[in-house]
Amino acid sequence: MVRLGAPPLLPAGQGRIEAIDLARGVAIALMILSHAVSGLLGIRQVPDWGMVPIHLLTKFSSSLFITVFGIALAVAFLPKTDAPDWPRRRLKLMLRGLEVLFWYKALTVVEMLPLYSAQDILDTLLYQRFPIWVEILGFYAIALLWLPWVLPLWRRLPLWARLVGPLAIALLSGWLERHFDFWGIEPLKAILVEDADHYAWGQLSRLPLVMVGLLIGEAVLCCYWQPAARRRLVLGLVGVGAALLLGFVAVSLPGLGEALVAVAWNVGKHPPELAFMLFSLGGALVILALCLLAGERGAAWLRPITTIGSDALMAFIFHIVVIFLILRFLFEAWQVYAYPQVLGIGLALILATAGWIALIGWIRERR
Repeated sequence: MVRLGAPPLLPAGQGRIEAIDLARGVAIALMILSHAVSGLLGIRQVPDWGMVPIHLLTKFSSSLFITVFGIALAVAFLPKTDAPDWPRRRLKLMLRGLEVLFWYKALTVVEMLPLYSAQDILDTLLYQRFPIWVEILGFYAIALLWLPWVLPLWRRLPLWARLVGPLAIALLSGWLERHFDFWGIEPLKAILVEDADHYAWGQLSRLPLVMVGLLIGEAVLCCYWQPAARRRLVLGLVGVGAALLLGFVAVSLPGLGEALVAVAWNVGKHPPELAFMLFSLGGALVILALCLLAGERGAAWLRPITTIGSDALMAFIFHIVVIFLILRFLFEAWQVYAYPQVLGIGLALILATAGWIALIGWIRERR
């Protein structure tokens, strides 16, 4: 029986859950498709039929990616926060954060190399400005440096506090973004709560998605290996996701068509606004539910997508290098191809990314 005043009772994990890899792989695949289009063609060149529905569907990616990040933290680390070896596991997470930070800086250079001056690149490396396509790595790098310190606190919180937490943090972040200037230091504001003049993922503004992921991860630990309980979890996620999508429709009427186009154009993505987040998180939860319903069998059927999700950092490195260093810089492929061709390149790149990760894994096994 679930008690609102009790901390979670979490069973030990029973191994890697490939359905989580599948959900993460879907998020990355949508991201690759979006990056291929915006990185090789540009959003302004996308025809109307490409913006809605194709490019619109990629807006599920960011919320799904960050939510799955929270789920993975809960499944892999939350049950062990009171174990004697927790300091070692915490250090492992922080070292992973430093690794992601290195690749964030390296890929920033790769992204900006085709079109920006050396001074612009240097300013970006020093947090005077922010990149676009690789900026989400900056969010993960910083998050992995401080979240391991608060996971034990989350584990001790009663259920009511864990349920209220995401909404409270979202409201606080929104208030700070609108009313506090962070002593005039725009990069600091962008890193913490986002700023309209900078393309950055705020630690506080996106923390509610991580917290939602932690809650779902707790449920996954308790329910995934029990078919009846997993079905109830899936139905719950579908219900919440559908409610959020209906909420998007409600706040968008009578101009629903215009609202869909606005979301496709990233209106309300940075800083996060209600309509965009209702759409993005609603779709993300429905996709997550379908992945959990598919389970290990579905992950096997969709092996290329699952493979991408099994090594998110490698997938990110590979597709950014191919798009920006190889195609855009070396082959000068900026706005060379029509939208259907760029779309085809994006789909091919998804498969190529899966193949590259599989090849690297095969090489590591042989070693």
